[in-house]
Amino acid sequence: MRLKDKVAIVTGAAQGFGAGIAQVFAREGAKVICCDLNGEGAEKMAESLMNGSVGMACDVSRLADARAVAARALAAFGRLDIVVNNAGTSHRNKPLLEVTEEEFDRVVAVNVKSLYNFAIAAVPAMQAQQGGAIVNIGSTAGIRPRPGLTWYNGTKGAVHLMSKSMAVELAPWRIRVNVIAPVAGETPLLTTFMGEDSPEIRSKFLATIPLGRFSTPRDIAHAALFLASDEASMITGAVLEVDGGRCI
Repeated sequence: MRLKDKVAIVTGAAQGFGAGIAQVFAREGAKVICCDLNGEGAEKMAESLMNGSVGMACDVSRLADARAVAARALAAFGRLDIVVNNAGTSHRNKPLLEVTEEEFDRVVAVNVKSLYNFAIAAVPAMQAQQGGAIVNIGSTAGIRPRPGLTWYNGTKGAVHLMSKSMAVELAPWRIRVNVIAPVAGETPLLTTFMGEDSPEIRSKFLATIPLGRFSTPRDIAHAALFLASDEASMITGAVLEVDGGRCI
């Protein structure tokens, strides 16, 4: 098993990419702290893993919540090896001037401030262990942005750059930081990205993906598994595009 005896935090684990990551990590031997704004969903996910993993409610935009998640990991398992900052949100696809201040603030808090929060909460434990892996979920939107998602695109660009800077700064403690940049996936956010769901709009989105399909939780989970595992011990500061060729 590729994550045997590892302890991982996965945010946004109740559904979508996060659920897929939690399931694959558990299959590969990790104990997972499944956290999500939907606490009940997180607890159900942890129970379904059937390996003693833990589920709990967490608003990733709140430092106190991030601290509570890290503390729970250490209390339950005595160590913390992996953090996957997967939880994310977006404003609906629409002209940039129509995005409200409230929508903007929420997207920045969830997509960007969460990296700060979980660094503050989790990195000290990794420093004490002299090792760890952080996997941040970025987006092709931070590489080849689409109209209608300007402010969301900006947050994902920030995720990519912040992760590279974190990788350099945390390298002396053997803490690796990498990014996965998925293309639009079959998750609850898909309709938000498209603005509305119709065969015509889906066809328009799919036409920009050379492999001709959306990403799936399994696609992202397998990429996260590699980056979090010891097999990627020489990889840090990378942005792995899991995009079916979208960014070419």
